[in-house]
Amino acid sequence: MAHQKISFLRDVPSLRRQVAQWHREGLKVAVVPTMGALHDGHLNLVRRGFETADRVIATIFINPKQFAAHEDLGRYPRDEAGDLAKFTSVGTSAVFAPLAEVVYPAGFATSIHMEGPAKVGLEDAFRPQFFDGVATVVTKLFTQTAADYALFGEKDYQQLKVVSRMARDLDLPIEIVGVPTTREADGLAMSSRNAYLSAAERQVATAIYRTLNEAGAMIRAGANPAQGEGYGAAALSALGFKVDYVAARNAETLAKPTSAREPLRLLAAAWLDKTRLIDNIAV
Repeated sequence: MAHQKISFLRDVPSLRRQVAQWHREGLKVAVVPTMGALHDGHLNLVRRGFETADRVIATIFINPKQFAAHEDLGRYPRDEAGDLAKFTSVGTSAVFAPLAEVVYPAGFATSIHMEGPAKVGLEDAFRPQFFDGVATVVTKLFTQTAADYALFGEKDYQQLKVVSRMARDLDLPIEIVGVPTTREADGLAMSSRNAYLSAAERQVATAIYRTLNEAGAMIRAGANPAQGEGYGAAALSALGFKVDYVAARNAETLAKPTSAREPLRLLAAAWLDKTRLIDNIAV
């Protein structure tokens, strides 16, 4: 793929003019929403975008509406120049990096409230404001970019299902594409928050993926999903994790399973000291 010159955009009119031009040329457009602090998982979303569309817009916006007062908005890593260089390296067509006052101007008074996969006792149990904040900003990004496709990583699996439900329910003219989790060589899911881990914690962190696979193998071999959940939580706790959940859920609705035959997703969230890690696998 020949790399186009990247466009760096701060305002919605400029973004819309660019996308309108591409659509006039008959080109398909994909969007990759990010909060910056990029790793290769984000860049793989862009690469996958170019398998689907002719142009890929990446967005960088640290969304204040999905952080609670006690969460790490202030210390969330920021490196706009570095992020722009990384997006340029994979041929990203445009980067949309609005300021907060562009996304939420004075008097902003609208929020999208999510039920369904957003209210299943996983991330929502610990971050109750999170998915309404995600749904609100993602809806804005979808309407601002007028993209044909949006790419989201499966690492944030509940988020992927929430966004997919929201786009269907609101009849948004965009196709949501889930992309498999990008992992380090030792299996740890790539995450911006991995930068918070000490060297010792980084070694322990690989246990999340390993334990999910062990618990998943138990379930596939005939164990009750609750047995797999219990094994996973106990194994992580024994290694020093503070476990928020290890949960087997219906892979589409994220409801608790009612049948051994339904497709399952095994999800986990756990803390190593001050760093919260999440991961999931198909069962």
